[in-house]
Amino acid sequence: QVALVESGGGLVQAGGSLRLSCAASGLTFSRYTMGWFRQAPGKEREFVAGIPWSDGPTYYTDSVKGRFTISRDNAKNTVALQMNSLKLEDTAVYYCAAKFYGGGSTFSAASANYWGQGTQVTISS
Repeated sequence: QVALVESGGGLVQAGGSLRLSCAASGLTFSRYTMGWFRQAPGKEREFVAGIPWSDGPTYYTDSVKGRFTISRDNAKNTVALQMNSLKLEDTAVYYCAAKFYGGGSTFSAASANYWGQGTQVTISS
C-alpha cells in the first residue's frame, strides 16, 4: 500500500521559514517525479515545486522562486520543501504528490498517481 506522509507544517510569522517533509512508502520512489502542491481556501490547487525522478532541473512556480527549495533523498524515500521568506499569501494546505516516470519536473494535479494527506501552513503578520 502506497503512502505519502507530510510533516513540518505549522504557524509562522511572515518572513520566517518552514521545512516540509514527505515520507513515501510502498512505491519505488526513485521512479517517481515528486511535487508539492498547495491549496488556499477558495482557490484551486496549484503546483508549487517539482523535482524529477531522473537527473534534471527542478521547477518552481514564479511566486516562490528564490524562496523555496525542493530536494529529494532517494535513499530515504523522502522529498522536502524548504520555505524561506514566507509571505501571507503562502498560507495554504500543502500536499506532496507523486507521478510515475513523470516527464520533466512538473505535472498536473489530475495526472498525479499518489497524494499525501496535506499539511497546513499558516503565515501570520
